[in-house]
Amino acid sequence: MAYTEVTLEEASEVIKKAGFKNLLSIEKLDGGWANSNYKLILKDQTKLVLKIWNEQSQDEVNYLLKMTSFLANSGIPTPKPIKFDNEDFILMKDELPWTILPFIDGNWLGCDYDSLFSLGVIQAKMHLIEPPNNLKSDFSMGRKLFEKLLRFADENNDWNDFLLEIKSSKSLFLGLEELPRGIIHGDLFPDNVIGYNNQAISILDFEEVCNDILAFDLVMTFVGFGWENGKPVTDRWNAILNGYQSIRKLSKEEISALPDLHKLATLCIAAWRYWQFKINMPNTEHEDRYLEMTSRLNKVLPF
Repeated sequence: MAYTEVTLEEASEVIKKAGFKNLLSIEKLDGGWANSNYKLILKDQTKLVLKIWNEQSQDEVNYLLKMTSFLANSGIPTPKPIKFDNEDFILMKDELPWTILPFIDGNWLGCDYDSLFSLGVIQAKMHLIEPPNNLKSDFSMGRKLFEKLLRFADENNDWNDFLLEIKSSKSLFLGLEELPRGIIHGDLFPDNVIGYNNQAISILDFEEVCNDILAFDLVMTFVGFGWENGKPVTDRWNAILNGYQSIRKLSKEEISALPDLHKLATLCIAAWRYWQFKINMPNTEHEDRYLEMTSRLNKVLPF
């Protein structure tokens, strides 16, 4: 992905269209593989995030921002998109969607018990929200991505152990169809959660939001937060689970499915990394990042 460079003058012109002025500074933010993010500080110390979406269309971004706004209005702690003077969340510039969000002060959420318990609570509350009718039902890193990788392997006659693992794991989806579904984030990793004083205070980047299996979303959080030095950390799982079940109890069927769901969640992240860094943007230091996930597949889990 080519990062979009933005000057202070350009950012000033954009935020004026949302009623803001007197921009003092602009700073690149870390994180985000499909967009360019900047922290803006105004003279009155208002802090904003300017986001340029480099890999998604105007329609795709508009959908995501409407879903984010819906969740913010439903009580989920997430930055609510700011409208421009045309009453849209998006300003098109250089054929890319530009958006503005409030900046949330804090740090990436830690992995201590209280932090992860609080994250489990928020996730369970989100899972109890009635999904809006226009919420998509396909997880972008799931079955469709698996099929995309398998087509690529067929067309290029380029099979390896990982792609064969993806092929053999497709059947797991079929055995999980009847599990409870609802709104899932799909990517609750440490760089998508802001924390403060050992509490999760803001959920970021609902780019994978969809109507899918709730327990899958829960174990995806464990994939993101629950491992250290290539090993699962039982205390972290217990913290996430205890927080979650203080709001929403898992069914017996969900508990029984956790190992298969975890395998799928792990393969989904591996598949995304493989597509992004082996195929879409090869020859970088991230090319073998998918192997971090595949190395976890045969480890003993705390469930």
